[in-house]
Amino acid sequence: MSAELPLIGAAALRARAAARVLRTLPTETKDAALTAMAEALVERTDEVLAANAADVGAARADGTPESILDRLRLDAGRVAGVAGALRELVALPDPVGDVVRGSRLPNGLQLRQVRVPLGVVGIVYEARPNVTVDAAGLCLKSGNAALLRGSASAFRTNTALVAVLIEAGTKAGLPEGFVELLPADRASVGELLNARGMVDVVIPRGGASLIERVVRESTVPVIETGVGNCHVYVDASADAAMAEAIVLNSKTHRVSVCNSAETLLVHRDVAFLPRLLGALADAGVTLHGDSSAQAAHSSVIPATDEDWATEYLSMDMAVRVVDDLPAAVDHIASWGSGHSEAIVADSATAIADFVAGVDAAAVLVNASTRFTDGGELGFGAEIGISTQKLHARGPLGLPELTSTTYVVTGSGHTR
Repeated sequence: MSAELPLIGAAALRARAAARVLRTLPTETKDAALTAMAEALVERTDEVLAANAADVGAARADGTPESILDRLRLDAGRVAGVAGALRELVALPDPVGDVVRGSRLPNGLQLRQVRVPLGVVGIVYEARPNVTVDAAGLCLKSGNAALLRGSASAFRTNTALVAVLIEAGTKAGLPEGFVELLPADRASVGELLNARGMVDVVIPRGGASLIERVVRESTVPVIETGVGNCHVYVDASADAAMAEAIVLNSKTHRVSVCNSAETLLVHRDVAFLPRLLGALADAGVTLHGDSSAQAAHSSVIPATDEDWATEYLSMDMAVRVVDDLPAAVDHIASWGSGHSEAIVADSATAIADFVAGVDAAAVLVNASTRFTDGGELGFGAEIGISTQKLHARGPLGLPELTSTTYVVTGSGHTR
């Protein structure tokens, strides 16, 4: 196998062997390793930040946009945050061994459907080095080995992070190969996607072009995460202060992430539209709107179909005034990415119709789109937000990194 996969073959073999050990480890061993890894990250923060500073400097010199630099950049607080995410995993239930369902068949056989690890999980991701730690921790707690292929822009940082995790994890009793960092070149992605039989599942996390390549080329099963062309719909029944707070938070809290809102849809009868658009403009948001939005505020520039389709990841937002809730749902169906859609409303009927009519991984009612996040929803860290409909949808936490085995127990039964 390593001859067929010259770049990742040895790593894949180590991960395969590690996965056989990890699936049998008791929760106590995994939790002790997670704690040790979190402590090591904090202790070696300066080492990680030095590597990250080199990555950020090189990316800035290459003309990388500020929104991408923000994803790449670490500071002491962010390192403490990713260490904290590992500690949060310790507090969460171990999904391995959970009985999903069970019954006694009429013939006396005992049937149990039990959660088991996926095996070797390959993660392909861009820019964000926190994903390195999140993915390693989630895979460990769920009994999986992790093959990590981060971007070239974060390679120094990822190398430093994985070195810390490996040293701490192996001292805590984890097998060699429990986490592996793959080379950050295009060829390694191709090998990972074609490592069927060695890798059990691949999860892409990044922009549309990365996800499309993985889905198109992979012979390994893929859990598809999606881009976040997210919408906030403000209904005619919405409270003005609540709408302003939710829209501002959804758009401006952190613009470079997939759960940031990109389009604002407003019912035609909303009287506070000028105030709402003014608040966005005052916050520094460039508004791209239809004719009604332009009439409501002088700062709005004309929108095109490209604006409705765009995941800006910047201080830009598209604005459309719609005649009613069905028109808002139709717009989302035409332009949304199936990630996160929010409604601000007081009407129970409007809320029910929106929740039933919108097809998305997460639907938020009177809450910011920024809550579509594993940590915020109590799942611990996440590998990504799945926008597909098979196996897992929404934040990919611990249970989503497992499959199931049917355990059938008899007492000498024959058929």
